[in-house]
Amino acid sequence: MLSFNELVGRLKQIKKEGYVKTHRSGDTGIGKTLEDLLGIDENNVPSPNAHMIELKSARKKGSSMLTLFTKSPLPEKANSVLLETFGYESAKGNKKKELHTTVKSNSFNTLKGKDGFKIDIKGDRIELVTKGKPIKGSVSSLMKRLLGKENKQRIVLGYWTKETLKNSFERKLPELLYVKAESKGKGSNEEFWFNEAWLLSGFDFANFLRLVDEGTICVDIRIGQYPDGRPHDHGTGFRVHPDKLDLCFENRKNLI
Repeated sequence: MLSFNELVGRLKQIKKEGYVKTHRSGDTGIGKTLEDLLGIDENNVPSPNAHMIELKSARKKGSSMLTLFTKSPLPEKANSVLLETFGYESAKGNKKKELHTTVKSNSFNTLKGKDGFKIDIKGDRIELVTKGKPIKGSVSSLMKRLLGKENKQRIVLGYWTKETLKNSFERKLPELLYVKAESKGKGSNEEFWFNEAWLLSGFDFANFLRLVDEGTICVDIRIGQYPDGRPHDHGTGFRVHPDKLDLCFENRKNLI
């Protein structure tokens, strides 16, 4: 395995080589290509202090967002509330429900042409809230029992505590080697020039909350159903555009 200094040296050499053709078509092509060029099998690399850190790469002008970490909302039955209230029949034609949507704090998402729900920061919690008439049906009593009394102006569907999110980020990304690339072409003919690399460390939680509050960091909800009807969380992820990722860290060191 390469040491951290050897890894930085290899990145400098890759930068000098200019554009290289993707090793895989699609969104994941950039990560696969970089890993192959570095000669690593997994998405982790040695840090300057000899422990393992995560490697992420991104197109400088790409529209795809990066996943910071995944965390299901609280309480335990929150996904049941979301799926029952806003879910729709799966496109697979299996008569199961699913809910795939992106949620921000600066506007309600749209589901079936109507306002759905949004993120709201209240006290020590980051909440998923909807508005309008109290929800009726099989989840109404569940919501009241788990989340408290309904309010016509603000109905809480689920939440994360600030401490939970802080711990999730710090466990997933205590340090990060972040490599950016210029890109051109499409599909199997796409090419990358890996010409910028940063060592990021020190989670800036205050800035993270600010990015959530302004809608820069969003949440992707991905819920399906098991054959027995139970909700299946396919990865509820907190995501950010590549050009804003460094704002989540206090320490930023340019490597190449």
